[in-house]
Amino acid sequence: MADFFNQGWSIGIAIVVALSIFGCGLLLWSQSKVKVKLGQDGKPLPAESTGHVWDGNLTENNNPLPRWWMGLFYLTIVFSVVYLVLYPGMGSWQGAFGWSQVSEYKAEMDAGEKQYGPLFDKFLAMDIPTVAKDPQAREIGQRLFLNSCSQCHGSDAQGSKGFPNLTDKDWLYGGDPETIRTSILEGRNGLMPPMGAAVGNEDDVRNVANYVQSLSNSPHDPVRAALGKSKFMVCAACHGVDGKGNQALGSANLTDKIWLYGGDINTIMETINKGRANQMPAHKNILSEAKVHLLTAYVWGLSNNPPSNGKISASDVKSVGLLANAK
Repeated sequence: MADFFNQGWSIGIAIVVALSIFGCGLLLWSQSKVKVKLGQDGKPLPAESTGHVWDGNLTENNNPLPRWWMGLFYLTIVFSVVYLVLYPGMGSWQGAFGWSQVSEYKAEMDAGEKQYGPLFDKFLAMDIPTVAKDPQAREIGQRLFLNSCSQCHGSDAQGSKGFPNLTDKDWLYGGDPETIRTSILEGRNGLMPPMGAAVGNEDDVRNVANYVQSLSNSPHDPVRAALGKSKFMVCAACHGVDGKGNQALGSANLTDKIWLYGGDINTIMETINKGRANQMPAHKNILSEAKVHLLTAYVWGLSNNPPSNGKISASDVKSVGLLANAK
């Protein structure tokens, strides 16, 4: 994409804009030369027909453009020239006023930080469990979650196929505040490679899938599970000999009944054969330190800190929507 922002493109865009304005002006000038033809008696002659006739007697005539309409068109050209002198539009030219969306955004962010900065700083000075218990902090954290996380984890944070449920205590990488904070800041890249060839043939894969089901006491074929136990050793490098996973690697615990993609035999076989690849994007360049702190507290509190009965004032509720966009 960087190729679209070099000096050559800037000059090209400026030329196209200038030629477009000049072309419109030239078209108007040429049409302004068309006059209504007058007869010897000084009265306008009938306009020439374009040849389009419909409904029997409705004829389209080639009349000159109305002067008032052409005047308005000339005004739009003048307006466009003045606008392009004052504001960006001619390639890399920033305009006489120096306005940009970036400066406008920065001004709004600075205004928001000035207004709400002290409140964010107050929460930033608290530890995560304390912030998670604060009703106003939870309200702000919830809106941050809805803005930045709900697209994948759902508005209720219970996830969906391929996206973890954040309301239970089952964590791929760990559910302590610091680990959650790291996940938000740096993102995660979960990868399970295809293991079908390493396990063996399709029958071996089915046996291992039954053994995996047996680890959580899910419905399975005991005979196939017994045959698949030895083959499971190729999976133990990540999931452990006991199948309880490894949070340092982000490998799933297979002994509970919590499944990211599904725990039926066909889905487990698909996972073994094709592997899985998940990515959570990093938010360190999107959210400020104070927002990450509040969001961490909110996510941690979903499974560790049930909401208290604390009351929030009407003024607090009114300001919450703006708080999520400040700082």
